[in-house]
Amino acid sequence: MLVIPYPEISPVLFAWGPIAIRWYAIAYIAGLLIGWWVFAAMLKQASLWKNPPFNGKPPATTDDAGDLVVWATLGVLLGGRIGYILFYAIALCSVSPHDGVCAADHFPGSLATEPWKIFEVWKGGMSFHGAAIGVILAIVWFCRRRKLSILSIGDLVCAVQPIGQFFGRIANFVNGELWGKPSDAPWAMVFPRAGDVPRHPSQLYEAALEGIALFVILQIGIRVFRWQERPGLTSAVFLIGYAVFRYIVEFFREPDAPFLAGVSMGQALSLAFLIGGFVVLYFAYKKPDERAV
Repeated sequence: MLVIPYPEISPVLFAWGPIAIRWYAIAYIAGLLIGWWVFAAMLKQASLWKNPPFNGKPPATTDDAGDLVVWATLGVLLGGRIGYILFYAIALCSVSPHDGVCAADHFPGSLATEPWKIFEVWKGGMSFHGAAIGVILAIVWFCRRRKLSILSIGDLVCAVQPIGQFFGRIANFVNGELWGKPSDAPWAMVFPRAGDVPRHPSQLYEAALEGIALFVILQIGIRVFRWQERPGLTSAVFLIGYAVFRYIVEFFREPDAPFLAGVSMGQALSLAFLIGGFVVLYFAYKKPDERAV
């Protein structure tokens, strides 16, 4: 069978003695920095904020944006790792080892004696849903301290988040992890750590849908349909859009962990995000004026 060869790329971009710079770390840094840059650029674009409820005043300053990225980074790291432990590691090892190594080899028992392992993101084991929850908590805390609109700031964060999602999924592809189910599609690939069966490059599907497509949808919504003038709407579309795209891709992706009745853990968590998106949508249309300040 003719398949596209997997472009084996070393996960380490540069190594000098014990110091190693990995593509995974570069992906996170690029996503955060580019997302922060786009966030700040949107704040500076006066045309986005000329109408009510903003009346020419952006919902935050560029200094706020710079400070928020620090807290968002902590939310991503802590939420992503804790979410992986809660959502995947325990469920994964209760069934069978994955990729030849049970997640319990690192989680959760060893954290009692080696708590620093929660920060070893270069070894893999990050949950998007956990990271999203961590960022939401960081936004709420930050906005309450700065007296900023939670919904408006959340909208801006959601508008740029797909940038990080794109880079993260590309890093998954480079690492040869989170591969898809067996396939006879002409673009199927044989991943080195997944046996000799051609599989869907599901990481690239997610990069395209959860990254590029979702970013374009949100930017068009803000710049053409002016979703930002109804605080919460952009966040709702992000949650719903991500949930739908992730649920679809899970049909092509090898499940990280089972859930119930043939539904993967990723699909179950996406359904929860879908419900959350509709809740935010309700509030966005219920009291837009009260939540714009």
